[in-house]
Amino acid sequence: MANVRSTTASPTARAARPHLLGLALLLATGAAGAQVFAQPDTAFNGSVRATAPVVLPGSETGIEGNGFTPGQKVTLLRGETVLNAQPFVVNGEGKFSGTLAIPADAVAGPHPIVVRAAAPDAAAVFSLKVSREVPLSGQERIQAASNRLVQGLYQVAYSPASKAAFVTSAVGRPPVKQSELLKVDPETLQIIARVSPQAAPGNDGNLFAVYGVGVDDANGNVWVTNTRQDTVAVYRQSDLSLVKQYPVGAVSHARDVVVDAQRNRAYVSATGGDYISVFDTRTLQQLDNITIASGKRGETFTPGSLDIDTATGKVYTVSLAAAEAAIIDGASGKVEKVFPLAGARDAIGVAWNPVAKRLLVVSQGSDNLLIVDPATAKVEHDVYVGAGSLNVSYSPSTRLAYVSNRAAGTVTVVDEDGKIVANLDGGTYPNHVSKGPDAVMFAINKSKGADDVKGDRITRLLPVQR
Repeated sequence: MANVRSTTASPTARAARPHLLGLALLLATGAAGAQVFAQPDTAFNGSVRATAPVVLPGSETGIEGNGFTPGQKVTLLRGETVLNAQPFVVNGEGKFSGTLAIPADAVAGPHPIVVRAAAPDAAAVFSLKVSREVPLSGQERIQAASNRLVQGLYQVAYSPASKAAFVTSAVGRPPVKQSELLKVDPETLQIIARVSPQAAPGNDGNLFAVYGVGVDDANGNVWVTNTRQDTVAVYRQSDLSLVKQYPVGAVSHARDVVVDAQRNRAYVSATGGDYISVFDTRTLQQLDNITIASGKRGETFTPGSLDIDTATGKVYTVSLAAAEAAIIDGASGKVEKVFPLAGARDAIGVAWNPVAKRLLVVSQGSDNLLIVDPATAKVEHDVYVGAGSLNVSYSPSTRLAYVSNRAAGTVTVVDEDGKIVANLDGGTYPNHVSKGPDAVMFAINKSKGADDVKGDRITRLLPVQR
């Protein structure tokens, strides 16, 4: 016989009914008379950020909020833990500020922080990145000499033919009214020649400011990117005279440029798009773009840094948006391979190791250097190098990789086995590293302002023979 469930309540159930009714009433009316499902903040546009350039375990960081409704009370949570004992109160401008103490046992990486606003109610999530400090080491192994150049240094490229380093600089945001291309003696680090770019269209004093740089020794030129005008320009190495200024819009948010002098090609990363622009370095004609399709559904491949294997003509790049790398066959102008980068977050810097046939990738979101076998996409070494890893360059003569860590203020030297050989003081905002003559490596850093004596320097790095 089938079981029959009785509809007669037990004494215990009857006794519990008033409590259940009371709970239902509490949910309907809200605790202490508050309405739980009141009108939410339907126009909510609040955002929160940490103000410290680097957030470390055991440290304190400022917190700023914008776009809130005046009078709202804001509570921040990590998981179920409330981070601010007293809610932040939004002022009449829709802003709030305060501080957060980061626990000493905080794990490095991005942490989802829930932003809970009340009266009117809203919620959001922002990512708080926690980095860890890599101690300075190995200063006795690397000989360093530096010189302060001009404000706003960005990149450096060395020309064996001219025996000179070419350095770009640009100050501030548009309209950029201060920018120079410098020719620097690689031994003394003194400026040999300098030129300011010509005025860009408009009447606001904006220049065709120079950012990325690559040398073309076959034709005696220097290629630069004019990132703010989405284009590029070519200058003569000998006297820095302008050879050609390409029109505004030629390359969307042009970032890096590398030159294959053997095959007369210049490649420019379009960080504002999904392609690499190609130029004939003899005729200076712009050729067809090479579009890079992401291998991940719904993602866009946005190229960051570039490097080139001059022996094969292959171009290497990484995506800022998706954790991927791409290999481009320069001879055919086609994408040879796109593969994922395990352990990369906001990948931006790339270098090719032609000795071990390995790809080097640095990521500003995960603070690491990946040493990758491009044939299998296997990450052989994942090296934590410091906050805000931005660029990487490889020295075949010493078989060492150099990484500029912008937020940490360091330049990290790593061998092919993923071991940190040295972690050097890079001054303020180390921005770029690039190969020099023989075993020399050049590092460029930016400054906090015109009075920052540790910034806007070019540094000559040379391993000490032992």
